[in-house]
Amino acid sequence: MLVHLSVHNYAIVEHLDLELARGMSVITGETGAGKSIMLDALGLTLGDRADSGVVRPGADKADILATFDLGDIPEARTWLAERDLDTDGPCILRRIITAEGRSRGYINGTPCPLGDLKALGELLIDIHSQHEHQSLLKSDTHRRLLDEYAGATDLARQVHLAAQRWRQTRQELERLSNSGDEQRAQHQLLSYQLEELENLNLGENELELLEQEHKNLTNAEALFGICRQVIDHCSENDSGNVLSALTASLNRLTAVHNAPKALGEAATLIASAQIQVEEAVGELNRFLDHFDADPARLQLLEERLDALYTLARKHRVHPSELANLQQRLMEELEGLNANDESIGRLGEELAAYARHYQQKAAELSGLRQQAATQLAAAVELEIQRLGMPGGRFSIELRTNSSDDLLPQGLEQVELLVSANPGQPLKALSKVASGGELSRISLAIQVITAQTSRIPTLVFDEVDVGIGGPTAEIVGQLLRRLGERGQVLTVTHLPQVAAQGHHHLFVHKVRNSDATHTAVASLGKRERVEEVARMLGGIDLTKESLAHARKMVVTSKA
Repeated sequence: MLVHLSVHNYAIVEHLDLELARGMSVITGETGAGKSIMLDALGLTLGDRADSGVVRPGADKADILATFDLGDIPEARTWLAERDLDTDGPCILRRIITAEGRSRGYINGTPCPLGDLKALGELLIDIHSQHEHQSLLKSDTHRRLLDEYAGATDLARQVHLAAQRWRQTRQELERLSNSGDEQRAQHQLLSYQLEELENLNLGENELELLEQEHKNLTNAEALFGICRQVIDHCSENDSGNVLSALTASLNRLTAVHNAPKALGEAATLIASAQIQVEEAVGELNRFLDHFDADPARLQLLEERLDALYTLARKHRVHPSELANLQQRLMEELEGLNANDESIGRLGEELAAYARHYQQKAAELSGLRQQAATQLAAAVELEIQRLGMPGGRFSIELRTNSSDDLLPQGLEQVELLVSANPGQPLKALSKVASGGELSRISLAIQVITAQTSRIPTLVFDEVDVGIGGPTAEIVGQLLRRLGERGQVLTVTHLPQVAAQGHHHLFVHKVRNSDATHTAVASLGKRERVEEVARMLGGIDLTKESLAHARKMVVTSKA
């Protein structure tokens, strides 16, 4: 439960340290004194959003700490342990908002995101606001209230998730299936294109080799002439050739006795040249012996090159890129085959998700059916006590007619009410007046709170629009809740204030240059005076004090 609240420089609160105990604590004070400011500050430690406007003028930051005893909240202990945030002592939530609008949150001294504060806060405190009755007009609220009362919140979340997965899978399956005709046409085209390329059977570096051979065959006559002319000049010309000239020159140089060194080096070079010329002539002769200038071969080369270039033009690529093109087309075709496999896999997943949904949704329906009867009977009893004698209350579960798997489960939940005897049950939004809505909302909140595992409940002026004997019953209901845990109640009704186990009085303290909010824990005498003030009148009379004292004493009895 909440054991301590410390607020510094928040709104008009300069400094506030508040000790809180088990039972029902009523919070009273004049309008504008700052009762809701306390709860707003508490909300910040629970992850509510804030801006720089909450910082007290003249201060650089607002600092709020809320301390909780987790002895009765094992779920919170588990949550902290899973995140390595647990300590041996109490749990401390802290929130700092700077004047520049920056915000920081801490759990047990460790910085954390607001989402963690909110998640932990939902395990620590349940806050009911004065405007909550407005949400009773929404069907989503009806379903949430019933699921919380049935203890089926986690199961409802599983049903919602199962429906979401089923819907996402169905959309993906429809997308793939709807593109089936287009994919089949694409598959046929790719298969044909790949068959053309495979039939072409392009070898590695084939294009380069073909073009070189074609160039050689095309220039065959010129090549023959050049080779014969060179051979003739080097070795076969009777009038003189290179080899004959080199041989004669070498003979003359080697015939010289005691020749100078330079002549010996020249002779060596000429001998080397002679050998190289002979090798060159041999290479040319071998080329001529093996060179096939067959016209039929040239025609085959031209046909092969024409096939390569024609297919390249068809695909708008260079012939050298045909091999890469074939690889890309193969990968695209494999992707289409994978889509076919995905359609089959998604169909199986869709059926599995549907079976899982039906199983969980059926479990949820069973819990809802059982809880609806119990909750309706309990709320009906309370609204009759809250000034609606003869009023009836029912929870209708209507089976969904849609073929879709809906996130909310197999049925729609609607609250029905008959405010007066003899009137038929009708939808809450069509029957209840504003005052009736407030009473029905309070009855539902009180009943559902009794089944809550959260030990601290906060009621922020939920008794608006209620008075007289009904207000006393409201106080009794809240006191009864306080006996099972901790209840904080902001109220303007003396009948409710008199029922509290503890009484906190919020008031403004005015100095010469500033005004700030303060909170006092009232003793027996001060409490009687505050209840008397709430009964009416600025001046406290013996009669009003006696009435207030009787109310406080009676509540204890």
